[in-house]
Amino acid sequence: MDTVRPLALTMGEPAGIGGEIAMKAWLGRQTERIPPFYIIDDPDHLKALSDRLGWPVPIQPIESPEESIEVYERALPVFTNRLEHQPVPGTPLSDNAKAVIAAIDIAVASVQSEQADAVVTNPIHKQTLVESGFSHIGHTDYLAQLAGNEARAVMMLACSELRVVPVYVHMSLRDSIHALSIETITQTTKITSQALMNDFGITEPHIAMTGLNPHAGEGGSIGREEIDIIRPAIEQMKREGISVRGPEPADSLFHRRAREGYDAAICMYHDQALIPIKTIDFHKAVNITLGLPFVRTSPDHGTAFEIAGTGVANESSLVAALKTASAMARRRRGLAKH
Repeated sequence: MDTVRPLALTMGEPAGIGGEIAMKAWLGRQTERIPPFYIIDDPDHLKALSDRLGWPVPIQPIESPEESIEVYERALPVFTNRLEHQPVPGTPLSDNAKAVIAAIDIAVASVQSEQADAVVTNPIHKQTLVESGFSHIGHTDYLAQLAGNEARAVMMLACSELRVVPVYVHMSLRDSIHALSIETITQTTKITSQALMNDFGITEPHIAMTGLNPHAGEGGSIGREEIDIIRPAIEQMKREGISVRGPEPADSLFHRRAREGYDAAICMYHDQALIPIKTIDFHKAVNITLGLPFVRTSPDHGTAFEIAGTGVANESSLVAALKTASAMARRRRGLAKH
């Protein structure tokens, strides 16, 4: 039975642009064909924000995710999650960190109890959360902890023309190079390959892998990581039946013709993955967490404090995140064709 479930959207940093892009997405729900969602937030915060911007967004508190399906067409459904203090745009408050974290917890619990289809997270301000005692680097590792069962979360950035997965995410370049290992590369690639099949409907995924050094090491003359770590990982995965090629020089892997030869690219560090995708489609790229027992997506941008409260924030990445989350969840539930 095709049971309609909403998407659970978290508030993110309340002094950022999360509330604005959520309201913009709701305003475009019909023209953009955005699946039903509700936001876990403080209704007073959103009401004040809509009044400030002069936007015709009715705010409707709900008591359960199921209510949002009926409410969605006439008002923005809000699962109440009270803030300690009403925020000032652009000025984060550590006192509100508890509510930011609670919104993530509520969203995950809603999906785990099958009241919602997927978790979509608005951007958080990591420094504010850390200052309040939050011990995680960001969403990804916290979601892995909530998932339990020793889940290993992997970050994918995706747009219509490219999917990239960094082996290491929020680590310095020096630490990423030092930590690089055959095991981590193979784990990341296996999770990516499985997700391409289960979540994107790609029957036989093909994966390209970058090198670490310029020209993929030039046969060892510019570094040996390709010879000692990356190539052995590739050979191991090939023996296990995964279609993966490389290591490829990163400077020639992302032009249009090259992108036609693979379904996702595994990159050795953060910027090697994020620079090409943000160059290709800055406004519509989506952050997707692979390796979890539930679907989670997010806009591929930050809190944008410098424009918060002005109404100019671009909602395109959130819209893409909502659509992507819905499509992935439906595939997992067997409701969409592969």
